Order: sequence, then C-alpha cells, then structure tokens
Amino acid sequence: MSVLDYSIVIVYFLIVLGIGFSFRKKGETSTDYFLAGRNVGWLAIGASLFATNISSEHFLGLAGTGSKSGLAVGHFEWLAVIIVLMLGWIFTPFYLKSNVFTMPEFLERRYNSATRYYLSFVSIIAYILTKVSIALYAGGILLNFVVGWDMYTSAVVIVLVTGLYTIVGGLAAVIYTDLVQMFILIIGSIALTLIGLNQAGGWDALVASTPVDFWHMFKPMSDPDFPWTGILFGAPILGIWYWCTDQYIVQRVLSAKNLDHAQAGTIFAGFLKILPVFILVLPGIIAYSLSNGEVTGDKAYAWMVTTLLPSGLKGLVVAGLLAALMSSLSGMFNSTSTLLTIDIYKKWKPDADETTVVRFGRITTGAIVFLGLLWIPFISLLSDERMYVYLQSVQAYISPPIAAVFLFGIFWNRVNAKGAFASLLTGLVLGAFRFIIEIQHKISPFGEGFYKYVASVNFLHYAVFLFIVCSSVLVFVSLFTEAPDRKRLMNLTFSEVDVDFHQKTKYRKLNIVLSTLLVGIVLLLWWIFR
Repeated sequence: MSVLDYSIVIVYFLIVLGIGFSFRKKGETSTDYFLAGRNVGWLAIGASLFATNISSEHFLGLAGTGSKSGLAVGHFEWLAVIIVLMLGWIFTPFYLKSNVFTMPEFLERRYNSATRYYLSFVSIIAYILTKVSIALYAGGILLNFVVGWDMYTSAVVIVLVTGLYTIVGGLAAVIYTDLVQMFILIIGSIALTLIGLNQAGGWDALVASTPVDFWHMFKPMSDPDFPWTGILFGAPILGIWYWCTDQYIVQRVLSAKNLDHAQAGTIFAGFLKILPVFILVLPGIIAYSLSNGEVTGDKAYAWMVTTLLPSGLKGLVVAGLLAALMSSLSGMFNSTSTLLTIDIYKKWKPDADETTVVRFGRITTGAIVFLGLLWIPFISLLSDERMYVYLQSVQAYISPPIAAVFLFGIFWNRVNAKGAFASLLTGLVLGAFRFIIEIQHKISPFGEGFYKYVASVNFLHYAVFLFIVCSSVLVFVSLFTEAPDRKRLMNLTFSEVDVDFHQKTKYRKLNIVLSTLLVGIVLLLWWIFR
C-alpha cells in the first residue's frame, strides 16, 4: 500500500470514530444506549442490517468458496432476501408489539424464564465461536496479506478502534456508522469486481476459462458442500435463526420508529443482499481465472486487492473491507452487551438504576473479545480454507432448535414452555455431539462406521435432521402436558392478537409492492443461474 492508500484508510477511521463519538449522551437511558431511543428510520435500519451481516469473512469467505466451487455459495445470500422479508412481515410485528429489548426476553414472554436463559447463553457462545473469532480471523488474513501484520496484532488493532466508538455511542453509533460503511464497502467491492472482470476479458471470457459447474447454483444431492436438498430444506432453517431470531440482527428492527420503518428497512436490506453474489462471490471466480486456478480459498480476495488495484483505489477497497469487519464487530459487541445486561444483569439486579445499567453494558465486551481471540487458532481445523462453509456449518448445529421454538411459538398457541425447553435441550445435545465428532474427525479421521457417518454427513442435511427431531420433541411434549394460558399469549401468537395489531397505514401498500418485486427478482436470478 502507498502513502495515499494509508491516508484513505486513516481518513476512514477518523470519520467512523467521529460519527461514533457524536452519539454519546449525558444521562442516556438503557433504551437510548441499547435501542437508539427506538427512533431509527428505514434507510439506516436497512443499511445496518446489510453492513452488520456483511463482514470481512463474507469478502474473504464468499470469494474463497467461489474460487473453489463457483456461484453455489451465493444461495445463502439470495435465500436471505426471502428470509429478511419474513423478519419484516411475520416476526417484527410481534417483537414491536411486545416492546421487548432482546430475543431471549421475547421467549420468556412466550414460554418461560428457562428458555430465556438458554437463548442468552447459547447466543453469547455462538458469537464467540462464529461472529467474533471468524471476523477477527478474516481481518487478520486481510491485514497480513496487505500490510504484513500478524494475526493477533491485526485483531488487537481492529478491536481497539471498533470498541472505542461502540462502547461510547451504543447502538445509535453502530447503526449510523453502518450507514457510512455500507456505501464504502459496496463502492470498493464494485470497483474491484469491474476491474477484475475487465482483466479477465469480460463475462464471456471468464465463463469460458472456468469450470462449467461454477455457473450452476443447484448442485447434485451428493455435492459435499451445497447439495440442492440441503439448500432447499436446510439453509432456510439457518436463515430463520440468523435473520429472524438472532439478537445480533433483530436489534436493528427493534430500534425502528414504527412498524412501517422496520418493514421498509428489511425490504431495503433485501435489495442490498442481491449484490454479494456479484461483488463478493464473482471476484473469487475471477481470481481463479486470472491465476489459472492457482489462487483459491480464503486468500483469493486479498490477492485480487493487492494484485489488480492501483494506488488510491487499493486504499478505498481496504477501507471497505475494514468497514465490513468493523460494522459486524460493533454490532456483535453491542448485541452481546445487551444480552448480558438486559437478560442476565438486570434479572439479577432488578433495582439497578439506568446509569449503572448503561455502565455495565459498556464494560461487558472485553471478556467476549478475549475469548474470541483465544478461539482463532482452532478455526483452521474446520475451515479447510473455506471460511464461509465453516461459519454456516457451526450455525447449522445451533440454529434448528431455536428456529423451531420461535416458528411454532408464533404460529401455534398450543406449544408450551415444557415442550420448548425439552426441544432446546435436545438440540443442544445433538448439535454439540456433531460439533465434537466433526472436530475429532478433522484431527484424527474415524474408520468406517457410525461416527464417521455422523462426522461426514453434509451440515445442511444434519440441520434438517436436527430441526425435524427438535420440532417433534416440541410438539410431542407440549401435547402431553398442560396447555399454556391463552391470556398471557396476547400479541405473542397469530391466534391471540389485539384488534389494532394489523393497523393499515399509507406506506403498507408500497411496502407490499416492493416486497413482491424483490421476490420476483430473486426467482428470476435463480432461474438464470439454475
């Protein structure tokens, strides 16, 4: 990187820190700090949903997987378009009507406090195993390749800068810095894609120089990573957990001014989620083509940055990559502190004043970051140089029971707390079993037999199995125990809602039209790249 490149990155850091520090308030309440005063508009919500979701593991992981297997990994991105609409139209009305701060709090309202504590602890552990550690790992690869810093030096620098504005400004700082970072990461990645496509000789030349199966998104059932059966039945389970029930994402719509802004924000995020296939997966295929198949895996995107970009533009793209990383980390920091503060600290200290609560929220991120740093060396055991596959596989072992209790809880008032807790524990045991067996198989492969089969079965197929088992346990235990009190389920299930629950507004029709258009675009893209 040249002096100009470094100058651009430094200016970016200063802008982000300036925005973050501008949201510090005197006498701020927990609503101000954790939910931005519930006064955020649709543009910022949509940008934050996208920027929080797209981290540097997407840049490096999507490109890396694209360089090895083509466009198929983009299924997760286009499925997310459909599922983020589910967040806006199915889940968000219940979340806003119940006026909750966190997803575990919603589970407590719907079931009981045991389910609340389960989701709180599992979410925090999941952040350590996936979001924190893999984001820092991705940032470390980038900075090592471009700047030459080692993994831990890179991680410490990123954490310090991100932590500064997150701790000081709370969710408002996170969301409005995300708005700036969204533009930076999109502009930078589009520039890299267009330059790379030009170097490859254009679209037709790129297609001709790469394997034919790179351009077909629907893979056979035997495909080790993305079988069509796993994509069709397993990936939506992961998506519903991540987009519709995970505090890390849902906290953005909880901060909305009203339901219309929340839904419009999810629609805007849906349009943005069309882009990653073309600006993140495609560069990996371009790297494969330009290097004659020699550059693949997680270093493909960084190779594109250092090889193709001129001075100045390189700094802009690196700033975009850092923007992606920092927006995801800041969202995770704030969400983790929200879970620890609202779901655990305030339950133990219900009389704590607002100042104490906010102060505790600012203090809680250090231990999580430290644990994330400790986990980084173990990621290479599972990633096989395909970071995004690792990320999805870990989520496949966590998400099915949580998706089951939320889906059944909202759609059917008969499922109860005993069924929900039994389902969650079943999922915990079966998910942890697969995770441990997979690690052992990576370190010391099993011979033929049951353990090898469990360790080797595709993670999306295992997610389907886990969802069916957990759903069956939820229904079976609920039907053989007492029914929940319908009065306490008001505005928590579709069959128990107030008269004013579905208020019609002048923006509702526009949101419906845009949602329909969005679904049509995704279906068309699937048809083109089938």
